[in-house]
Amino acid sequence: MSDAPAPAPAPAPEEKLSYRLVTGPDDRSFCERISTALAEGYVLHGSPAATSNGGVVIVAQALILPSAIATADAAVASAVDDLDFDGEGHA
Repeated sequence: MSDAPAPAPAPAPEEKLSYRLVTGPDDRSFCERISTALAEGYVLHGSPAATSNGGVVIVAQALILPSAIATADAAVASAVDDLDFDGEGHA
């Protein structure tokens, strides 16, 4: 019988966030971060935003996982199905 401590369990892989906002200077590093996220399955959400910080252009790009869109669409569809509609009103 050994008195050696048991090895620590491996940490669980971190769950991907459904939404990410990547920000930083408009340079190659920023583009590499976006490219990596796209390779991980994220898709661009909306247009990028840009501002100037005293001569340095700072950019932001929202990214979402496609499964987040499907989940949100299903929730909206379910909510619409639950609405009472008597055929009157605006379309």
